[in-house]
Amino acid sequence: MIPTNRAATSSLLRSSTHVYSIPRTLLTTDVSNGTKYARTLQTKASVVGAMVCQPRMLVHPAISRRRFTTAVQNTLSSERKPHFDKILIANRGEIACRVIRTAKKLGIKTVAVYSEVDANSLHVLEADEAYCIGPAPSAESYLRMDKIIGVCHRSGAQAVHPGYGFLSENAKFAERLAEEGIVFIGPPSSAIVSMGSKSESKNIMSAAGVPCVPGYHGTNQDADLLFAEAGKIGYPVLIKAIHGGGGKGMRVVSSASQFKDALASAQRESLKSFGDADVLVEKYIERPRHIEVQVFADTLGNAVSLWERDCSVQRRNQKIIEEAPAPGLSPDLRADLSAKAVAAAKAVNYVGAGTVEFIFDNDTEKFYFMEMNTRLQVEHPVTEMITGLDLVEWQLEVAAGNPLPLSQAQIPLVGHAFEARIYAENPRNDFLPDSGPLLYLDTPKPTHIFAPPIPSLPHNNSCSELDSVKRSPDTSTHVAPSMRLEQGFAQGAQIGVFYDPMIAKLVVHGRDRTSALRALRRALEEYKVVGVSTNVEFLRMLAGNGAFINGEVETGFIKKHYEDLFPAVETPSAELLAQAALFVALREHSIESASISTPWTTLTSRRFGGDIYERTISIQPDDASADPTRVSLKSISPGRFDIAVHFTTPKTFTGVSARLISPTTLSTTLDGASTEITIVSQRPPSSYPASRATNTMERLHVFSALGTKTSLAIPPPAYHLSLGQDVLSSSKGALRAPMPSLVVEVKVSIGDRVEKGQPVVVLESMKTETVLRAEVAGVVDAVGCAKGEMVEEGRELVNIKEDEL
Repeated sequence: MIPTNRAATSSLLRSSTHVYSIPRTLLTTDVSNGTKYARTLQTKASVVGAMVCQPRMLVHPAISRRRFTTAVQNTLSSERKPHFDKILIANRGEIACRVIRTAKKLGIKTVAVYSEVDANSLHVLEADEAYCIGPAPSAESYLRMDKIIGVCHRSGAQAVHPGYGFLSENAKFAERLAEEGIVFIGPPSSAIVSMGSKSESKNIMSAAGVPCVPGYHGTNQDADLLFAEAGKIGYPVLIKAIHGGGGKGMRVVSSASQFKDALASAQRESLKSFGDADVLVEKYIERPRHIEVQVFADTLGNAVSLWERDCSVQRRNQKIIEEAPAPGLSPDLRADLSAKAVAAAKAVNYVGAGTVEFIFDNDTEKFYFMEMNTRLQVEHPVTEMITGLDLVEWQLEVAAGNPLPLSQAQIPLVGHAFEARIYAENPRNDFLPDSGPLLYLDTPKPTHIFAPPIPSLPHNNSCSELDSVKRSPDTSTHVAPSMRLEQGFAQGAQIGVFYDPMIAKLVVHGRDRTSALRALRRALEEYKVVGVSTNVEFLRMLAGNGAFINGEVETGFIKKHYEDLFPAVETPSAELLAQAALFVALREHSIESASISTPWTTLTSRRFGGDIYERTISIQPDDASADPTRVSLKSISPGRFDIAVHFTTPKTFTGVSARLISPTTLSTTLDGASTEITIVSQRPPSSYPASRATNTMERLHVFSALGTKTSLAIPPPAYHLSLGQDVLSSSKGALRAPMPSLVVEVKVSIGDRVEKGQPVVVLESMKTETVLRAEVAGVVDAVGCAKGEMVEEGRELVNIKEDEL
């Protein structure tokens, strides 16, 4: 059981790192109907040792609603306020798991909330308690303030950690919690309001002496006035929605003739996305970098910089890889950035973790305030790695009313760190999100759960504020390469259509940028996913790109280096096809261990006609337009094969040794090279009739020793194709879900007459709508879905009986 005595807990945490299987009771409540049930789960709790702080006295704090059950002698300070006993995490996925880990380390109990589709998610399993708060759509679950506050009262949670996204920057939520006597682990609502408006925030920053991009941030939204202001600023200009983010309501305008059309488009998108059409107009920086500074402030007026991060490499105006510190900054420039960021935080009486984002002009080396995010950022782990700190622990300290743990002069800046975001998306299709099950997930083994500890610097009262931030990264201290994996999904989990498609974050740290980048490339080579498209291959190409290695980053990096990052897809080599054929043959005719010597283990099937086993296997690229290639195998002795790959010019391999080490690992010696590769089979849904489309075939996903993924397909035999064609002919009017989707609208009913091309069903997947249209003219004779229903890939949604000619 989890120790309830804090002294015992502290003793346990000071021991070496262990993993315990801890039975616990998970209280599950459906807030909508009040039903409850309890179930006992086995969950793995990682307990991390070497805690710096001694047990603290548990006294009644000034902050309301905290209840404590134990008291331990405080050896640090009689005035230090204790942590909360129990907190609720109003989020899901990897950030919820991240907060839970720190809470466990500190002995704080955690409460998870979840939607119906997240019932078996990792954050639900890892929390001490979990409550269902509604259906899958965010508006009915994770954005329902009333349900979350209700769970706080039911569970006795004294504070709420919002994570990022959802309600994390919602001032009304912070106010509602305060009214209920619950602590919001974040900034005051006034700071959220001030920083939530791009125009108001820039006016505040200008008054505080923080440089802003030249532009118009006023309330007058007359089109002619905005046009005139753009002329004063000078083209190119950037039109940007005052509220919101993620690239919505944003347009770059190169000339006056384009301005009014771009303005109308940006305003429409802003109104649709954020309910507000107001925009600002700024000078567009043509070779910008995105540099942000992590700031932290407490309730006592202290504020510090935890150094900067570079988040320049983006797709669709969203970050994809981050690093800290930003490459190429001088100590003077770093000091100036940090000083301006701290000034920004103080200007709004900030409390907690925040990020001040700047746009940096590569041509002039000037920087300008862009916005402030009033929450913990997705990319906060890179800051933790170069400082050795736990920022979630800092958040809990500040929320408890304690001062910042370190002064500015004490904060380390050691080595270099990268974070790569692993997304379910297709980079070669404009990074469009994907959804589906994680059929296979094999990740690199993390070296750490939290950032490796780095000794803080001695306190120096004589050091000026400017000198305390005028630093270069310490690259002389020996730092062993380390890696963390922040993930919210395990193998078998479903990447759904309702939420952000991020699967995990891969975080590495090294002595310098070169060693950290080397560790990142190695970790990406070991990250293997089957079931959804991912950006892992793209991240590998990015981490190995020469310009990126040289630190030549800018927000237009992907567009600038597109051809290098997206080379032409190569035709599978003869060696790869031979290995795929060996995998198919060996899984059906496995070679048993020679230690068991009986005829029934040394002879495989089909040996009664002789000792030589021969087979021809057809394999093609995962492309319906590609022609299959025949691969002939001849078993010359157990574990040894002669192979012929029938290209236009056949390629032969003789005496190839091969064996399956595991169901997904093939060991071969081919042309004198010994390799182990991973091959994962993905069979088509049983509802799919055989056809020449590769999603109706068995697919083999081959991962090379260097992590390169190649997807192949095994065409069905001719008789299967014939049967499949019969099925397809008889159901020519059937419309099937092309991917796991939400049914937005069903436009027909049974008995309705439809024409070819008429819209029949509207689906939504990853916030993208797809309209399914009738492929034949006829009458609807079956409807297999309803509005609001989640449907799996391949499910028949509507069948249309075709008109007889």
